[in-house]
Amino acid sequence: MSEFIETTPATTFVSRVGKGNMDVLSIAGIALALVAVAGGQWIEGGALSSLLQGTAFVIVVGGTLGAVMLQTPMPVFIQGMKMGRWVFASPVIDNQAVIAQLTEWADGARREGVLALENRLPYCTDAFTRNGLQMLVDGFEPYKIREAMETEIAAYETRQRMAARIWESAGGYAPTIGILGAVLGLIHVMENLSDPTKLGTGIAVSFVATIYGVASANLIFLPIAGKLRTLIQEQVTQRELVLDGLLGIANGENPKLIEMRLQGYLR
Repeated sequence: MSEFIETTPATTFVSRVGKGNMDVLSIAGIALALVAVAGGQWIEGGALSSLLQGTAFVIVVGGTLGAVMLQTPMPVFIQGMKMGRWVFASPVIDNQAVIAQLTEWADGARREGVLALENRLPYCTDAFTRNGLQMLVDGFEPYKIREAMETEIAAYETRQRMAARIWESAGGYAPTIGILGAVLGLIHVMENLSDPTKLGTGIAVSFVATIYGVASANLIFLPIAGKLRTLIQEQVTQRELVLDGLLGIANGENPKLIEMRLQGYLR
């Protein structure tokens, strides 16, 4: 996660990754899904309390979490859990501001030379952008800048997608764990056939565990994984935009041409 604030005589902008605005659509989506399930149960005349089974919840959530932890290295797991908050507070990606800054840099480099951009470095705290600007100021060949920054983009994308994949994995495990909970409930039923008072609890656990497994996978885990993939792609696109702009400056292209080309990333 990073935050960079760039200040130049021409413009000031803030681009934030990891500190976003509340995502109303995500909140509304989860609320609608839960209301739809609970509403369907109520319309059919069932008691909402019958959907609340602590045993089934422990089996599904605990089993799914344990399976995901088993398959995932600790740093990847921690990063993936932290990324979960993006669903409700999505990263702010202000590509228009980035294009404006790159255009200003291109204009400054065209009028005063690339070395004049060195005074922008202290204001650039985003590591990816700063590294590219530093290579530009140091006079690296454009193809060298491209190689280094494309490698960094690829590595960043791989790390982020690996972390986001824990939610997809949870979506794969949860239904199976739900079936496991159902089997455990049926075992409890078979063990207490002589005691009718315990049959209801066992049957309830068996069915509700299946509901928890399927519902959590398809209403929570898999949608979260899908949204994270979209957000990661937006971040990668912004980095590609920065690379394209810096290469345009390195090649001495007209600032207006650079701006027009970068605007294509937004269409």
